[in-house]
Amino acid sequence: MTVNTGLRTVHVRAPGKINVFLKVGAVMDDGYHDVATAYQAVSLYEEVRAHQADDFSVSFAGSSIDTSELVTDGSNLAIRAARMAAHKAGYRGGVHLEIIKNVPIAGGMGGGSADAAATLLACDTLWQTELGREELLILAGRLGADVPFAFTGGTAIGTGRGDQLSPALAKGQFQWVLALSDFGSSTPEVYRELDRHRDRHAQDIFPAQTQPSVDADVLQALRAGDPHMLAESLQNDLQAPALHLAPALGTVLEIGEANGALAGIVSGSGPTVAFLAADLDGALELQIALSAARYTVVRATGPVHGARVIGE
Repeated sequence: MTVNTGLRTVHVRAPGKINVFLKVGAVMDDGYHDVATAYQAVSLYEEVRAHQADDFSVSFAGSSIDTSELVTDGSNLAIRAARMAAHKAGYRGGVHLEIIKNVPIAGGMGGGSADAAATLLACDTLWQTELGREELLILAGRLGADVPFAFTGGTAIGTGRGDQLSPALAKGQFQWVLALSDFGSSTPEVYRELDRHRDRHAQDIFPAQTQPSVDADVLQALRAGDPHMLAESLQNDLQAPALHLAPALGTVLEIGEANGALAGIVSGSGPTVAFLAADLDGALELQIALSAARYTVVRATGPVHGARVIGE
């Protein structure tokens, strides 16, 4: 199917995420782990513009992010998303994707997943192929564990590989201050280090569950919209291995918590460190303190919506 839709460009925005809770199950025979996580989408967005084209291509830009090392061939997740959408819809044209990066690259905040989610929606809109939300979510799940959440946004519980989503009630807004790193993190390597960490400390820690679950106090804190309650409940099983691989993150956590953060947590596999503030004033003070310590810092709020068409 080749359709002249009349649209030349579609602009879609999709958010990064913070895992406010992440429990990792025991390693399985295939080398993977089931997880139980509470995602929150935050106001740090990837901007994807999809342009009509005969073939598939992608280019990147970012005002404060170095995109020079990003791959732009067929292995790129956004290109894979576009090809998958075209194949599913029977569309025989292509697309040029222009992506402005605002979410840290390899930072544990799902920037690549947000690119893929935004691309699915942008292509379906540009080509007017009308795949529909449920079909796009199925495609998102095939692309990666975090892609469905970038599509839906808000606050959600993820189980399985993180892609089996159920909405979570979240009241009000939470104020986050994000300390960004000038290096990336390999998610597979952090998981491997988690397995090694568990082996090293097998006598001191409880065995990992095969099918983990999200603690009830996390859900209660989100429902209440209470940052103090949520601060007490933040948990990330990947934090210890991330700190072992990048010890300097420990200093970042110490500085943030010494300057008014209710709590700090490594986001996902890192190396971004997310600090929860009591309110906007607390977030501003923390941002100033971390900036004075020469860290690259941005403020964000959550929850926010998932992938949305901004303009055509």
